[in-house]
Amino acid sequence: MSDRLAVLPQYLMPKQLLTVLAGKFASARLGGLTTAVIRRFVARYRVNMQEAENSDITSYASFNDFFTRPLREGARQLAESDFICPVDGAISQFGAIERDSIFQAKGHSYTTTALVGGDANLAAQFADGSFATLYLSPKDYHRIHMPCAGRLRRMIYVPGELFSVNPTTARGVPGLFARNERVVCVFDSDFGQFVLTLVGATIVGSMATVWHGIVNPPRSCAIREWHYDGQEVALQKGQEMGRFLLGSTVVMLFPKDTLCFTPTWQPTKAIHMGEAMGSKPA
Repeated sequence: MSDRLAVLPQYLMPKQLLTVLAGKFASARLGGLTTAVIRRFVARYRVNMQEAENSDITSYASFNDFFTRPLREGARQLAESDFICPVDGAISQFGAIERDSIFQAKGHSYTTTALVGGDANLAAQFADGSFATLYLSPKDYHRIHMPCAGRLRRMIYVPGELFSVNPTTARGVPGLFARNERVVCVFDSDFGQFVLTLVGATIVGSMATVWHGIVNPPRSCAIREWHYDGQEVALQKGQEMGRFLLGSTVVMLFPKDTLCFTPTWQPTKAIHMGEAMGSKPA
């Protein structure tokens, strides 16, 4: 079966309704039912609870509490590298932005302007720059950390579709990451601005940041934007910046001549938060 045929049911299914219902269930405190669902989830996806700060499944009041669980002290070490991986997951794609085009999968690409919600001036800063798309699977740790130190300038909520995100949909849904609902975070750094985008998906109940809390819901049909020029929201490399309340993907954009990816990076490679992602050009 072709990838386009495989994703056809997603065009027809009520993705928004399913996501709302999943979000309500994930936040509900249902006692034994919540514990049973968590226990089944851990077994089904082979979640390593020994890495969690709290490994007792029965102590989580809601599925969201479990899903956004912090890691125990020392579970991840920060590499001595200019840029570190911000999440646990797998490398979907990474490399050079060709003018304004980001590679999604064979036969598919999307523009930086589309990703950031239509702001051509913002997107222009990443012409011929670098990008990295990182996929978080259900078993992964779902907090997001800073790849380098940065000061927050803007946050943009971009409404969109809620296709599931996986290798099949990346190959079968044109412009997937610039099509799905997302939260675009713009930071200043020593090398200029960079963007860290949280991309939603089917069943992703919401996305949150440490400075704002839950960004969605509420969901709207219009782009929403927040500016932080008058506030000091400065985060260090490796510091938590946000989280997914149920799964998805992070897309990062960096300016030209800023980032040389580490040679060990390859598409589909499993990654962990804190490991080396790359360095500044010599």
